[in-house]
Amino acid sequence: MAIDEVDIRSLFRARGQGSGPAYQRIKDLISEQIVSGRWREGELLPSENQLVSALGLSRMTVNRALRELSTDGLVVRIIGVGTFVAERKVSSALFEVRNIADEIERRGHRHRAEVISLCEQSADSVTAQELELPEDSPVFHSRLVHFENDLAIQLEDRFVNPEFAPRYLDQDFTATTPNTYLVSVAPLGRGEHVVEAVLPTADECGLLGLIESEPCLLIRRRTWSEDRLVSSARLLHPGSRYRLAGTFDAQTQ
Repeated sequence: MAIDEVDIRSLFRARGQGSGPAYQRIKDLISEQIVSGRWREGELLPSENQLVSALGLSRMTVNRALRELSTDGLVVRIIGVGTFVAERKVSSALFEVRNIADEIERRGHRHRAEVISLCEQSADSVTAQELELPEDSPVFHSRLVHFENDLAIQLEDRFVNPEFAPRYLDQDFTATTPNTYLVSVAPLGRGEHVVEAVLPTADECGLLGLIESEPCLLIRRRTWSEDRLVSSARLLHPGSRYRLAGTFDAQTQ
């Protein structure tokens, strides 16, 4: 369902000029409608062109308002599609190695994946170090985009030691996930997470449907079985669509 630009024009005019800059008044207006629940998750906002025309403001002003609303996690901007009221951020456990398909289904939503690439290659120096293998060793490499209700929430870039999963390249990762398959053939012994905030590359923006200025959460995950490294994965999540959560007891403080 789309939000009518006439409604935005009426609401904006009703607010008056106020004392703040125009971009802030746009932000405040849209934020109020979303937080109050009057504008619901998934609703389509008018385009930048429509807002410029309806509000009589410059493109720079409207763009700044939408850009900051996206950074705040209230809207999602998808290149070539439009700007939508964001769903509430989904949560992932920080201290556990979980399967993303199970997380999505636990929330009552639908998971699907698109395989970008799946191949064997020689490990460069960085990959070899990550997997604790000699440089130029054969490794399996997969890239997938995971979707929740058709919204891209993770770009998975994974390298696998073929010794533990010799049939990795034969799997249909639209029907199962790399995590599920690897756990079935190489039971998880332990995992490692390193989390950082990054800006996506142009290629990553295209795959996740992001604007280049949108920050992302990056999880670098390594998993071991029988004290040997099985895989090294780079998991990239749009910051406006995802959050990490964890708990700990007094002994871990």
